This record gives sequence, C-alpha cells and structure tokens, in this order.
Amino acid sequence: MPSVTITQSDYQRSVADYWNTEKNPVNLRLGEVDGIYHHHYGIGDVDWSVLEGPKETREERMTRELHRLESAQSDFLLSHLGDVKPHHRLLDAGSGRGGSSLVANLRYGSHVDGISISESQVEFANEQAKLRGVDDRVRFHLRNMLDTGFETGSYQAIWNNESTMYVELALLFKEHSRLLARGGRYVTITGCYNDAYGLPSKAISQINAHYICDIHPRSNYFREMANNRLVPVSVVDLTAATIPYWELRAKSHLVTGIEEAFLNAYKNGSFQYLLIAADRV
Repeated sequence: MPSVTITQSDYQRSVADYWNTEKNPVNLRLGEVDGIYHHHYGIGDVDWSVLEGPKETREERMTRELHRLESAQSDFLLSHLGDVKPHHRLLDAGSGRGGSSLVANLRYGSHVDGISISESQVEFANEQAKLRGVDDRVRFHLRNMLDTGFETGSYQAIWNNESTMYVELALLFKEHSRLLARGGRYVTITGCYNDAYGLPSKAISQINAHYICDIHPRSNYFREMANNRLVPVSVVDLTAATIPYWELRAKSHLVTGIEEAFLNAYKNGSFQYLLIAADRV
C-alpha cells in the first residue's frame, strides 16, 4: 500500500489528539454492556420504565437502555447498505472504537476495514476484533478518510456514522466515489443544520465547540454527492426518532453537558438528523 498522510492539517491533528485522549464514560460504559463500543447517538422510543424500580440498579438500567438505542441506530444504518454478500469488502470511515464494523461483519459476514486518525481508537478496535475472533475479517487502520491509500473500486459499501462533520464533504465524497465499485452503496447518518432555518443556530455553535467539529448544512451533502457520482436512493429524517434518546440521556448519570444544546437545536428546527443512502453510478 502506498504511503499516505494520516493528518493533513493542524485541525486534523487537534481532532486526532482529542480522540486519542478521550475516555468519556458515555462511550465506554455503554460499550461494556456487550463489548460493542459505539461512537454515535441513538434512535427509537425509550422504555421509560428504566427510571422506575430499585435505585441501586437505576444507573445500570439507564446504561443498557441508552446502549440499546445506539445499537438500533447502527442497525438502521447497516440495513441500508444494499445487497451485501460475504465476499464483499466494506469500509467504515471514521470507525471510532469499532462497534459498527463488528456489527456489519456479524450481519453480513463480509470483510470490513475501519479507518480512524486516532491511534488509540485503532488499537482499541483491533483488540476488540481479536477478542471476538474476527480479526481475520475485521481490521482497523490508522488512515485518513480523505486519502485512504486503498485500491480504487475495491469496496461494495462505505459508511460514515456521525463522522462527516470532521472533514470537507467535497474531498470526502471524491475519495468515497473512487473507492466504491460501480453500483456500490454509500450511507451516512449525520447531524446537519437546516438551510431553511438560516445560518447555524447558537446551539449548533455549542455542539461544534464541544466536539471540535464543523456541522455542514443539509444542502452541502446533496450538492457534493451529485458532484461525485453518488445518487441518493433513500433519505430518512430521523430527527423525531433521536429526540427521546437525548431526553433520556439528559436524565442519566452519563450527561456530558451538551444534551441541552442537542435538544434545543432539534426542537427549534435548526438541526436535523438524517440518513442518506446513495448509489455510486
């Protein structure tokens, strides 16, 4: 494989540093439920009965429920990857601690490559694959999603799960289009700001500052996909479906201080949570 640059700017180096040192309980405690460590949010109706019952087990019940909702989000994304076969190769762009890659392998039996610019995330995820005995089929690489160095046309499906806000969409979709086989599928679940609202709201600015990211407007996704031979086949607005997750998280022992900003942005219409699936033509 040709040599590639892992971080291409001071900004990317700051993002890598952030995730190299990140040990947020909301990511780690949830992953401990079943060994699947997600780095995204959840969708679906909350089982509010987790707030009832013995106080001494309340935190455990809430942790399991939050993890269930995050797993439902991952399952929903993976269900849009199209007609995936065991011999296909899949790419998890911005793979975090590897949860979605492991679930994709379990679901489809395919070879999965995960990539991250965080060395600690890559090491953690590879260890999880080894512990599950799938390290011959699921591998994580210290790579940049804008310049992976992987072979042109070598993937049947690629996804970003809440990681597009760390890169320029024009460069990202150019690389994804290069990597996908003709007829392959790209899927993202992402938060984007609502063009109809106007400029980014105060809550979106708070989210950007919290995660050192840059949330894109909804229109940019469709424009840059069109510019890079990615034709949407499904667009699902998950905004209403994710609000209950945030309402539960705001009541939990795993609050991070950003919950109110997410709830405000979703409820005032300035922020949307979308799934976009597109075919490479």
